[in-house]
Amino acid sequence: MSSWFKRKEKGIQTLTEEKKDTPKGLWYKSPTGKIVEAEDLAKNFYVSPEDDYHVRIGSKEYFEILFDDNKFKELDIKMSSKDPLKFVDTKKYSERLKAAESKTGLHDAVRTAIGKSNGKDLVVACMDFAFIGGSMGSVVGEKISRAIDVAKKKKIPFLMISKSGGARMMEAALSLMQLAKTSVKLAQLAEAKIPYISLCTDPTTGGTTASYAMLGDINIAEPGALIGFAGPRIVKDTVGKDLPEGFQTAEFLKEHGFLDFISHRRDLKKKVNLYIDLITNQPVRA
Repeated sequence: MSSWFKRKEKGIQTLTEEKKDTPKGLWYKSPTGKIVEAEDLAKNFYVSPEDDYHVRIGSKEYFEILFDDNKFKELDIKMSSKDPLKFVDTKKYSERLKAAESKTGLHDAVRTAIGKSNGKDLVVACMDFAFIGGSMGSVVGEKISRAIDVAKKKKIPFLMISKSGGARMMEAALSLMQLAKTSVKLAQLAEAKIPYISLCTDPTTGGTTASYAMLGDINIAEPGALIGFAGPRIVKDTVGKDLPEGFQTAEFLKEHGFLDFISHRRDLKKKVNLYIDLITNQPVRA
């Protein structure tokens, strides 16, 4: 890939990608300008230690945080999307899928797994924003539904970690059907009296918010996460008014009763299991 920028002052014409001063991945700069070594960031649950900014992470990192010793059995590993509508915008949907798989190493925008968390079984479904913006298509809905079925059959709690731009437009109505399908599955889980915890991370928007992300027995979020249906710009243009400060942040939603609590990532495993212990009337584990 050619560089868009060359330094020409003093005869310097080094391509930006050839600069060796700071190897890619060694440092991370948060939106507030704080710089932290990548290794220190990982040790701190991918939270910038100076400003507490929660960096976007994916299923790999969440599984490491939640499952004991990072041991788990992944479900429906090779399930991948097709292109039944032969959708084309600036490029073919089939090409976008191949590119996303190649770039991320993922088969779609969600991974599901079962393992031990604080010594007890837990089913986790975690979305990956890196795969086409965490968009919800047929495979996302099907994998979440199957994970709920596993939780129901084995009578163990289900945790959904949402991180999504909403429904996948390349699958049109097939994508929208996943809102209903996952909602029905969660209703069945509730009838079986199996706990469902929904964790909203940055961002949780669109059809994801309109379905499983806000249907938890308990709805929680990470600090500063963007959570909403339509984006702030669209809402502002629709209502024709300036939006309140902090609109659609996790803190704003908690203040207005849409969330039960906000959890720092370092406390996530403990708080999820504390809730499970309370709702299932188990002795509180350390």
